[in-house]
Amino acid sequence: MRSEIRVVLRALVIGLVAVTTLNACGSDDDAATSPERLLLVPEGNRLWGFALDEPSRQQVVIPSANDDPANGRDINGQVCISADGRRFIAGEDTGQPDPPAGWGVFELHGDMVGELSATQVGKLTVSFQGATQDNAEPYGCGFLSDGRLVTTDVGNQAVGPPTGQLILWFPPLDAPNPRSCKLDVAIGTANGIFVDENDNVYVASARADPGIYRYAPPFPTSDDAAGGCGRMDESGAPLVTEDLLNKEKVFPTDNNIPTPNGLVRTADGNFLVSSIINGVIAEYDADGTFVGRILQPPAGETLGDEPYSTGTPLGIGIDKQGTVYYADLGLIIGPRGPGPGPRTGTVRRIRFADGEPLPPETFLDGLSFPDGVGVFDP
Repeated sequence: MRSEIRVVLRALVIGLVAVTTLNACGSDDDAATSPERLLLVPEGNRLWGFALDEPSRQQVVIPSANDDPANGRDINGQVCISADGRRFIAGEDTGQPDPPAGWGVFELHGDMVGELSATQVGKLTVSFQGATQDNAEPYGCGFLSDGRLVTTDVGNQAVGPPTGQLILWFPPLDAPNPRSCKLDVAIGTANGIFVDENDNVYVASARADPGIYRYAPPFPTSDDAAGGCGRMDESGAPLVTEDLLNKEKVFPTDNNIPTPNGLVRTADGNFLVSSIINGVIAEYDADGTFVGRILQPPAGETLGDEPYSTGTPLGIGIDKQGTVYYADLGLIIGPRGPGPGPRTGTVRRIRFADGEPLPPETFLDGLSFPDGVGVFDP
């Protein structure tokens, strides 16, 4: 379990979701059917499941290790669900640093919320930079079109040099020791990931030159020099060949998103970006021009010993109907500064009428550190 100080630091700066294929890690289990439309949300180190069509139907899919020491797992961060809904990736740091934190590969069982369960079938682990080695925070995930996986870990969360990482993983992801190549080892608090149809990888960075960064293909095809991974980082782990790294800041921060945490793309090609510290989800066009806010605190509200009434969005997701879902950390300003309040987190959605956002709806409250979402909407 995270220490109190670690939670407070993390609350300031992290926070997305990707829904894509898991081709190279697919399963024949329950192959004839797929689950109903659903939302997966890590909270308090456990994993919740919600029915998108009836969010009041909800269950714990994976209990935390504290809830169930024999079978539980500590789950956190962004959730990436396979195209058939049968496998997903999420941060998994049960018992860290022994075993070390990483990303779990999970098999999902059952078709309906209320009947779901999951089995861990793989673990992706990698070296982390600097002092984060024994206190790492896996967060983001997303898939390239050929089944390669990209993940982020947060790195230094509030102070110190930027040590967040972007890592590329090569299938099969459920192998005993999946191969990987680091694409970047100096991201300022690396958060959520979005991968577009051309395999451009967008990463939210919340500090140390914050903004939304785009990493353009081609990417390495193996973890050696022949495949474009010809360097090593300070730990001796494979690192991308320098001339194969194409990184660009595409959305700078502004007063709408001072701490970019999560991002998704709408059907018309615009981007929605969450910023936890000011309680905003802002919309930008494909060129990074500000369009408007779909979520903000009511006029006159300030963050204090109570959260914003509209919440503090960290991870966000979107379904095919355009409904936006967000994990609200329930940030407050306490005696030690900003941090999550005592069970002040919520899970909410924003629906639209005639293109305009409606007030957010809460369908689970009283939560501890809900930090990511994953949408399955085939």
